[in-house]
Amino acid sequence: MGDGLSDFWGTKRVLVTGGNGFLGTALRAELESRRPDAIITPSSAEFDLRNPTDVDKMLTTHAPDIVVHLAARVGGIGANMERPADLYLDNLLMGTYVIDAARRLGIAKTVVIGTICSYPKFTPVPFSETSLWQGYPEETNAPYGVAKLVQLVQVQSNRAQYGQSAIYLMPTNLYGPGDKFNSSVSHVIPAIIKKCVDAKEAGADHIDVWGTGSASREFLYVDDAARGIVAATEFYDGEDPVNLGTDEERPIRELVPLIAELVGFEGEIRWDPSKPDGQPRRNVDTSRAAELFGFRAQIPFEEGLRRTIDWYLSHRAEAETRT
Repeated sequence: MGDGLSDFWGTKRVLVTGGNGFLGTALRAELESRRPDAIITPSSAEFDLRNPTDVDKMLTTHAPDIVVHLAARVGGIGANMERPADLYLDNLLMGTYVIDAARRLGIAKTVVIGTICSYPKFTPVPFSETSLWQGYPEETNAPYGVAKLVQLVQVQSNRAQYGQSAIYLMPTNLYGPGDKFNSSVSHVIPAIIKKCVDAKEAGADHIDVWGTGSASREFLYVDDAARGIVAATEFYDGEDPVNLGTDEERPIRELVPLIAELVGFEGEIRWDPSKPDGQPRRNVDTSRAAELFGFRAQIPFEEGLRRTIDWYLSHRAEAETRT
């Protein structure tokens, strides 16, 4: 379900905000395999999504049938600690204006991409979508997580009051080729890959890693996430939020040595407990996505890591300047 060509896409004009970014590039490739009438990926230089006039102009100019809202200001724990106000306000405004404009201008379907960071800090594992409102997000992720979660309220409210066809998807931690390896914004996998590569090349005897390693994460290969979004766009039209993940939890203390081994770094791994671990655990219940639109992740984790490392080694200048 959701993996073959169908009549759904042939006449559709699909606009993807953030379509030139990490997930957007993968989504564009997946959409191209479905052969829609048009795939539109406006840049932030063309339209500032924090400005409602720009958002209206974008949608009236391109007249899409489907809007997929990927655009976001994101970063790892460091970026969340340094720029919480930017992460909150920019994401809140972009989502609010895109969803509202899509409703007012009669866009046939809107797909909003949320975040695993919206879950409460101590959510029972595996994270069920019904747990979203059972507590406050982990502190370093809260500004971003809350800003994105507000968009769920908006799409549900608009559906109830106006009948807007809008869905809300929550991918877990993404990784893969095309990710950001700039230390100011990178997430855990690209950050550790870069540390290990740099240390190996410098002949260093150790690397320093934030936290204790006790936290766990669930990682979804970016191409799998793109497949999930496309499947949901075609086959799902409901008010309930839906996780996209693998249902495989990996402790950071096991992840770092695995990356070091794949990179070929043989030095010591030194943990820095003075730095935050972030949310203690992340592991999502993927049953709703499987039941509602047939989505299951396909790429084995180590294979995905190898692809990511290979891409980074052959695109280092590009990868390290992405912000």
